[in-house]
Amino acid sequence: MNCLDFLIDYLIKEDPQYSEMEIPTTEQGKHNLFRALRNMREPKPVSEEFLRLQDEELQAQLQEKGIVEWDAVKQFSIFNSQFSISLWQGDITRLRVDAIVNAANAQMLGCFHPLHRCIDNAIHSAAGVQLREECHRLMQQQGHLEPTGRAKITKAYNLPCKYVIHTVGPIVPTGIPTPMQKEQLASCYRSIMQLADENHLESIAFCCISTGEFRFPNQLAAGIAVRTVKNYLTAHPDCSVKQVVFNVFKNLDKDIYGRLLQ
Repeated sequence: MNCLDFLIDYLIKEDPQYSEMEIPTTEQGKHNLFRALRNMREPKPVSEEFLRLQDEELQAQLQEKGIVEWDAVKQFSIFNSQFSISLWQGDITRLRVDAIVNAANAQMLGCFHPLHRCIDNAIHSAAGVQLREECHRLMQQQGHLEPTGRAKITKAYNLPCKYVIHTVGPIVPTGIPTPMQKEQLASCYRSIMQLADENHLESIAFCCISTGEFRFPNQLAAGIAVRTVKNYLTAHPDCSVKQVVFNVFKNLDKDIYGRLLQ
């Protein structure tokens, strides 16, 4: 039994409801099933052997995707002599920076929908089951759902960054944010910057918080993001964060941030 087969077999045996599940014969099918099973898995301990083999598998997947070093991120603007702000389009789970930002939900446990295309799912899938377990411990200690506009920091495990900073952005069902929701989004960026500063991080990559399924308008969200980060750095000239990346996936967001950072 190879590494991937062992990992799938372990996860299936963990939960009786998967006992009759048909195992794909193709390598890609097995990769998808391995990710899906981890997406649906509740936070709980696993064996040391599982963790060792999972980490080997996820590190191999990372090497195949390719790690993006800081020097490869295009620099769009020097905010001042101390701070630089850059824009990069691509998969945030490939970036080797001190921290990447995850757009989380109030449970803070990652996305449980198998193979979902949200950033929460992508980050937890690439990091490994340890990330959900750490988030679970943090939430148990807190004793309540994570408020909108706050942030928490965890290890990054199999990601090339050092840490993940999780934040819960406002959900805008109508697509028209209220003044309170605009302030909540700004609070996300301030909380993240403060947490990064407190942990002496020098580089951070932001995702597009609250856009997409949370329906915060892209142009407005980007304006709040850039303005809030610049205002924080201006107000805190001794901030440890010297390099900020706005990471985008869609061409729409690339165009919006490109104009804002000119």
